[in-house]
Amino acid sequence: MAAETAYTPPVDDYAFLYGEAFGLDLPARATGGELTAADATEIIAAAGEFAGSVLAPLETVGDRVGARLQNGDVHLPDGFADAYRAFVEAGWITAEAPASAGGDGLPGVVRAGLGEIWNASNAAFALCWLLTAGQIHALDAAASDELRETYLSKLVSGRWTGTMNLTEPDAGTDLGAIRTMATPRPDGTWSVRGQKIFITWGDHDLAENIVHLVLARTPDAPAGAKGLSLFVVPRILVNDDGSLGDRNAVTTVAIEHKLGIHGSPTCVLAYEDATGYLVGEVGGGLSGMFVMMNSARTGMGFQATGIADRAYQQAAAYAASRLQGAVLDRPAGTPIAEHPDVRRLLLSMRSRIFAMRALGVCVGDLFDRDETALAEFFVPILKGWTTEDAVTVTSEAIQVHGGMGFIEETGVAQHYRDARIMPIYEGTTAIQANDLVGRKVIRDRGATAEQLFGRIERTVADLRAAGHPVADRQAERLARAVEASRRATGRLIGFGATRDAYAVGVPYLMMLGTLAGGWMHGLAVAAVLAHDTAQATDAARLTDADFYGAHHLPRVHMLAETVAAGEIA
Repeated sequence: MAAETAYTPPVDDYAFLYGEAFGLDLPARATGGELTAADATEIIAAAGEFAGSVLAPLETVGDRVGARLQNGDVHLPDGFADAYRAFVEAGWITAEAPASAGGDGLPGVVRAGLGEIWNASNAAFALCWLLTAGQIHALDAAASDELRETYLSKLVSGRWTGTMNLTEPDAGTDLGAIRTMATPRPDGTWSVRGQKIFITWGDHDLAENIVHLVLARTPDAPAGAKGLSLFVVPRILVNDDGSLGDRNAVTTVAIEHKLGIHGSPTCVLAYEDATGYLVGEVGGGLSGMFVMMNSARTGMGFQATGIADRAYQQAAAYAASRLQGAVLDRPAGTPIAEHPDVRRLLLSMRSRIFAMRALGVCVGDLFDRDETALAEFFVPILKGWTTEDAVTVTSEAIQVHGGMGFIEETGVAQHYRDARIMPIYEGTTAIQANDLVGRKVIRDRGATAEQLFGRIERTVADLRAAGHPVADRQAERLARAVEASRRATGRLIGFGATRDAYAVGVPYLMMLGTLAGGWMHGLAVAAVLAHDTAQATDAARLTDADFYGAHHLPRVHMLAETVAAGEIA
């Protein structure tokens, strides 16, 4: 059986999320009416058409051929360069870039949908844009006017791509151990020396230049993370008139042979007296780099949703056509999609994906409205919970295929392999949990968490007033889950900044993510029941919410008990 490349964008879901689920027109609120939910839905549909016709057909070839290093340069499979050129010419990069950087500034709710679509169609390809987008945000926040003119404008136009250079052989999560050194030169530039590893899209042949954003230590800088500064180091130097000059002293030493995302070149880069340019102030490297990291972490949530949905679509199509065994209480010739446990798996996947998708839009909306505290509270949850659940969803997709899922020929195994890196890069789930627990729960004594619980309880009240059995069940389940989460949060705060708190940080993060997913389904139920006349998707939305409430929301209680236990000595 050949791998299926077809991809169907979730246009109906985004139309529902933009215009109904949250009780108002989200894009219109974000843009002062310049962009409506209908407009945003058209953008999503256009992106889906582009992704399905241009990017999705390259996903399998990217996996099977992959990136290759030849004579010091990285080359991508045939078709990737043409796809990137089409991506740029269609205006997708400029559309998503912030207006302050010279882009069109699409609101966060729309970028959430686009991020899912690019990653569902071709996650390896999408990583190139994800890193470039993060660098655009970082330079927009900290770069000088000269750097903005020379580098930021080219990144926003799509002519150049960007990377993030943190990790070194002896400095992974511990950024304070970074050894790459930047030494000032008389002309105002810096000499950068060192080696960086795991650099996503660190070298390729799609764009005319690659801009590396590099964390490095300066002479006489204090030890640890406070001694780091941030530098722009282009692959090809830029002349005073903006034209490209000589190759900079940046060498691609190797590309990693990975479990998945083979179409994304992960490079080892050596900086050998390379020319760099300081971004911001000496010693201010982490603040600038964290802008890029937070952008990437949010993008990981969209990537998780996209890969999970692609796996689900393939599993659902297979199950709808596969005949195997007699199906209980169904006529002969019924496909495996109606076997009770296969149906359970499909509903499990579908209900999780909607929750992930809706939370991505919710977080985008919070950023659009400058509700910074709650938006940033959700960033580690969005990154950690969605990426962990995406691994489960892609595994379930293999399970639906049975033995054929374990065979590479079907193509479904690629989604599992591609998804497995997501809970690791851009900060492992434990790193996200440390951020959530230490900076966003214990530090403010649970004030932001309580704000979240209060919003969910307002949804519970709306569900109780709806007078529908699914709404009643969802309200009861959500109310109990909120109380369990509130007790667990109190227990966590009681631990303080101790091993007990951090040992259960990941369960706490997953508990809040699962709870937030239930909230998203609760909002969906309330919106569906507000319809004057039934719509074609109403029954499925109610079924998904009911399933999530019965099969996934109970995990909150299990995880709350785990949190309360602290570290087991």
